[in-house]
Amino acid sequence: MQKKVDDLVQFLSEHGLCASLTTKEVEKILEFTEEVYFDRGQVVMEIGDVGEALFFVVEGEIVLLYDTGTMETEVGRRRQGELMGEMSFFDRKPRLTRMRATRNQTRLLKLSRPMYERMRVEQPFITVNFLEYAIVSLDHLIREMSTDVAVLTDYYFAPGKK
Repeated sequence: MQKKVDDLVQFLSEHGLCASLTTKEVEKILEFTEEVYFDRGQVVMEIGDVGEALFFVVEGEIVLLYDTGTMETEVGRRRQGELMGEMSFFDRKPRLTRMRATRNQTRLLKLSRPMYERMRVEQPFITVNFLEYAIVSLDHLIREMSTDVAVLTDYYFAPGKK
């Protein structure tokens, strides 16, 4: 059990979420989070749900899907070391995408709202790190989507071509 905790602390220490934290602070994060596992095709978060947890991808990959009612369209992916679910978690509005595991034994760290609220009081420095990482994560997602929209617009309108 201790080896698993040590491996998780090592993994977290190597990612932006914990870049400015000490080993003891990274270990403290594990007191507020829980490991959860999902198999291929299993929904982690559903469209319309209000975020009561956010997740950090430890192993595996999550696909973000927009559902038109007749088909699902992939709009992004969250990979190892990335945060997900932060938008609905912080703005408390319904999710716009479905998040589904792409392979078996997808391993996530889950931070529930009650544990986040407790962490805000007991560990404000760690919480600030989560918030900063969430901002960076949202920035990356918006940049990816903006690039996709620009490429699609360029393709659709084909500037310079008649």
